Amino acid sequence: MSNKKIKVGINGYGIIGKRVADAVRLQPDMELVGVSDVVSDYRIKAGIVLGLPIFASLDNKKDEMESSGIPVAGTLDDLLKQIDIIVDCTPKGIGANNLELYRKAGVKSIYQGGEEHSLTGHSFVAQANYETAIGLNTTRVVSCNTTSTVRTLTAIRNSGLLKKARGVLIRRATDPWESDHSGIMNTVVPEPHIPSHQGPDAQTVVPELDVITLAAKASHTQTHNHYWVVELTRKASREEVLAAFIAAPRISFIRIGDGIVALNSTIELMKDLGRPRGDMWEVALWEDVLTVDGNEVYYTYQVYNEAIVVPENIDAIRALTGTIKSGKDSIRITDEAMGIRKEFLVK
Repeated sequence: MSNKKIKVGINGYGIIGKRVADAVRLQPDMELVGVSDVVSDYRIKAGIVLGLPIFASLDNKKDEMESSGIPVAGTLDDLLKQIDIIVDCTPKGIGANNLELYRKAGVKSIYQGGEEHSLTGHSFVAQANYETAIGLNTTRVVSCNTTSTVRTLTAIRNSGLLKKARGVLIRRATDPWESDHSGIMNTVVPEPHIPSHQGPDAQTVVPELDVITLAAKASHTQTHNHYWVVELTRKASREEVLAAFIAAPRISFIRIGDGIVALNSTIELMKDLGRPRGDMWEVALWEDVLTVDGNEVYYTYQVYNEAIVVPENIDAIRALTGTIKSGKDSIRITDEAMGIRKEFLVK
């Protein structure tokens, strides 16, 4: 690993951006040069308290931000002159409009799952296709649900057991911070298309996956819940499938036997463990629910939608800048710096 640190900027200091900013600051080989946004409220002012250099994403927002007491270090153009790579965490659709700006500045760029795969031509999950991103100018870190799908299915695939997979996703209604003005109540809303977008999205990362997903929104605002039926290439034991998940990074085990009986249990556990913001970067898979019957496996897990993609963004930074050539090495560095675990509790 080079002694020269990767200079990173973040455009959009929202749900994902602020978490990526924290993660960058933890990495031994990265320097957070600054974060950029257009808002002047508590969200960006929290960054001031944390000592982050703040930039204005739009020139016409600079005066407004300064008048509200924000010490603006410059514009987005100024930030781009100081960095090697930018992580675009702006709302869906805005990132696509920023692509040409980053290109003109000669800065590599990472986008989030709300953007289309066609924007970059490459979609990223570290354990599945890190090496194919090395040296690229752009990539797209896929959505929270797609990330979890790729993590778990490639774990089974890498053990030579995956034939096809069918999944049902119970999605949260909205992000928690928006629950005062959006979301649904006392209902479940099926997505109108089968497959839902997560299956085809997973195939942008691993094209050979035989995967179909169905999804519905439920009236809760914290985390997603997945249920999977996977056909294996042959009859296997529960121990074989469990070993496949154990061998894969960023899949951690929870157990009903430990009292983790619902989504809220894990949310509380993350707080008890002292996780920043109560975040869970791992897929939390119920080990004592995992069932294998001949050549079929059934399992369920939880996805913390606000946090799961954060380590993927960190690995994407290394891949695009080419500082680490091995996905396993990058994952190890990221996970050690962030405190990502295989087990939340002692068995």
